[in-house]
Amino acid sequence: DNSPEFIPKCRTCRRQAREQSGEGDHHEGLSSDEELTAAEVDEFQKSKDNVLEDSRKIFEDVHADFCDIRKILLKFQEWKEKLPDSYCDAYISFCLPKLLNPLIRVQLISWNPLEQNFTELEEMPWFRAIEEFSDAENVSESK
Repeated sequence: DNSPEFIPKCRTCRRQAREQSGEGDHHEGLSSDEELTAAEVDEFQKSKDNVLEDSRKIFEDVHADFCDIRKILLKFQEWKEKLPDSYCDAYISFCLPKLLNPLIRVQLISWNPLEQNFTELEEMPWFRAIEEFSDAENVSESK
């Protein structure tokens, strides 16, 4: 029954049950269904820590020239300057998003825009590197 009279009764019953059980950390306005227990929060944090630890190991055996976005883009910039015809024939501008995707995703694993002190995407090193590469590419195309 979703009648307006039923909803306050349920809330009152849940509030009384929380008061009797000693659970005083309920935030008014939130559904008790949305609240996580301490065990669930602990399990989530452990799972998150494991994912972050695993993400640090992904590129540990990769040469620095091939896991740093700035260095990768520098190689492509050199290619474009030295062999512009070959660079255009390879459709590099279409390949770069797929090439850089895994590197960016690893860097975004711990990014949470809902946190109070999160870093804006535009401030991240990979974003700046791509922006600089795009600016350099646009300047060379205008020449």
